[in-house]
Amino acid sequence: MVAKIKQEWFSNIRADVLAGIVVALALIPEAIAFSIIAGVDPMVGLYASFCIAVIMAFVGGRPGMISAATGAMALLMVPLVKEHGLNYLLAATILTGVIQVLFGVFKIAKLMKFIPRAVMIGFVNSLAILIFMAQVPHFLGISTITYIFVAITLIIVYVVPRFIKSIPAPLIAIIVLTTVAIFTGTDLRTVGDLGTITQSLPSFFVPDVPVSLETLRIIFPYSIALAIVGLLESLLTASIVDDMTGTESNKDRESRGQGIANIITGFFGGMAGCAMIGQSVINVKSGGRGRLSTLTAGLFLIFLIIVLGDLVVQIPMPVLVGIMIMVSIGTFDWSSFKYLVKAPKSDALVMLVTVIIVVATHDLSKGVIAGVILSAIFFVAKISTIKVKERQKNSDIIFEVEGQLFFASVEGFIASFDFNVKNKNIIIDFSDAHIWDDSAVGSIDKVVLKYRGNDNIVTIKGLNSASKKLVEKLAIYSQSNPKLSTH
Repeated sequence: MVAKIKQEWFSNIRADVLAGIVVALALIPEAIAFSIIAGVDPMVGLYASFCIAVIMAFVGGRPGMISAATGAMALLMVPLVKEHGLNYLLAATILTGVIQVLFGVFKIAKLMKFIPRAVMIGFVNSLAILIFMAQVPHFLGISTITYIFVAITLIIVYVVPRFIKSIPAPLIAIIVLTTVAIFTGTDLRTVGDLGTITQSLPSFFVPDVPVSLETLRIIFPYSIALAIVGLLESLLTASIVDDMTGTESNKDRESRGQGIANIITGFFGGMAGCAMIGQSVINVKSGGRGRLSTLTAGLFLIFLIIVLGDLVVQIPMPVLVGIMIMVSIGTFDWSSFKYLVKAPKSDALVMLVTVIIVVATHDLSKGVIAGVILSAIFFVAKISTIKVKERQKNSDIIFEVEGQLFFASVEGFIASFDFNVKNKNIIIDFSDAHIWDDSAVGSIDKVVLKYRGNDNIVTIKGLNSASKKLVEKLAIYSQSNPKLSTH
């Protein structure tokens, strides 16, 4: 236990602290922007980012991953805030947390194994595109000096690490270019242009909503949607960070941790949040690996707000835009272009559909769900081909069935038989097949009873134990005629 704590907290102190500082600086404009999207005061997003990051440092299942207020969650909140106000949002945030804790307790995270690789690639690429698109309004068509600052930021981010590895390049870019902008009086948009920052700590309070079934009716649909989207984004981000760092994470603990963080956040005036792929990538690329980086990000964020608020509002937006463009470039899976060519067409289509839907709707859940459903359809189509080979042995007609017999393949199975034969001994061999459901048993019934109607003797053989158990339980033919029992 002591060794694990040392590994997760104190094995990478300097890099974790520096990476956390970079992340905190990048969190501010994101949190403010997401608050504006949701239709609430900027401090709601900032308090959420502070609370969630600090809490997840202790209870999360993925060390080094950054959780805070996110755009995907903010989009879901818009109708609730518009129709019922902030207090109902905070109540929904608390209920979101409760649902996520239950997801963790009942190990819903295991459902991650049902998300195909093509969907994962599409998820990552669509997030990279969304991250880039979110930066466009902050630099496109504003001024020439804005473009220059974005370009210089990118040069610093990509060139400086070749010479200086002890300090994260994004942090150098923020400090140097903010100093230049302040002392030269350059006319640039700043963090302060996004919204007013109040230099105060969050305080505990209970959302002012009636404790009633009517309140539950209002907030539950939003809470369940927030819980699912938040968990989905968090678990997918955790998998990506797992791959980037070559380490494993506890997905069920992550779910419970997200829930605990959202419950507490709701009582401190923050909106629901989840893992952030952009900030998590910044953290990892800046050297952050342990829980200390997440804790530092949260604590330094509130330090920036309370102590250095007057300086924070002067950070030029083009600098942060440049850093986020670096994140989008680093997040995008550039090998996916080769994947489109080499992968099966069905997988390539799944990846493209996932990307298109997420980018079009700005809703991660819709894209991932569509990708999973499409993958399932392709999978069913792929395995629904069943082969029935007919051969003669003495006076017997033997049909050898090969493949998976279930609802999608029964039509092909039945069509493979010639029901015009009479007074024959017919053997249907399932040695290379598996019976999956009631539809499959029903199709066997149909074949057997049709042959029996023409005075044929039918024998079923080769059923494996699971198939035999299902057939004996459901088949009409095996119950109505002992001569036709399975062998």
